[in-house]
Amino acid sequence: MIEDDPEMAKILTKFLSSYEMEVTNVEEPYLGLSKLELNEYDLLILDLTLPEIDGLELIPKIREKSDIPIIISSARDDITDKVIGLERGADDYLPKPYNPRELEARIKSLLRRKRPKNRDLKIVKNDSPFKLNEEQMSISYKNKLLQLTKAEYEILAYLIKHKNGVVSRADIIYNIDAISDDSTYKNIDVIISRIRSKLAKIDPDSSLIKSVRGVGYKLTV
Repeated sequence: MIEDDPEMAKILTKFLSSYEMEVTNVEEPYLGLSKLELNEYDLLILDLTLPEIDGLELIPKIREKSDIPIIISSARDDITDKVIGLERGADDYLPKPYNPRELEARIKSLLRRKRPKNRDLKIVKNDSPFKLNEEQMSISYKNKLLQLTKAEYEILAYLIKHKNGVVSRADIIYNIDAISDDSTYKNIDVIISRIRSKLAKIDPDSSLIKSVRGVGYKLTV
């Protein structure tokens, strides 16, 4: 977040953290631009009235370096500012004052729309103990059909497609249709626990879904 009002930054950071979103705020636009070059972020909340450079002038500089989704959060509600901001590469415009709950909803909606389309193109190799049939929405483990809820199926299918890679809880919330945007990380943990139990009934000695502390899960095949 690039927001030069410390009080506003504190309010938004505290609110979004209640939805388990980690926020890094900087008050100086050029420092924010530097952080975007050095670190990977999921989304940028951008104020317009900033020191050194106006937010509308900053957007093209950001777009030269990153395609990060941008939500403009500004007290300037002039339609011209909104049009210019969107034309220069912002993805959404939220005039202040607004309910932080609306910001949270727009963040989740934007991240869901911006997810890479090629994530679902990975193929499960034949030597995998899992057999994923997307047409029938079914998964077999060691040739035994798993009885899964829609959320369990979609999460396990997502882990299978990203096997041996770390999947964050946020990834699951933003990429699984059966998971509500209001779901918490604890909700995800409960569903993962149910999936583990169903796998253990088939093979009690195998523990394929590993917890990655502070991040999420990894399906090791």
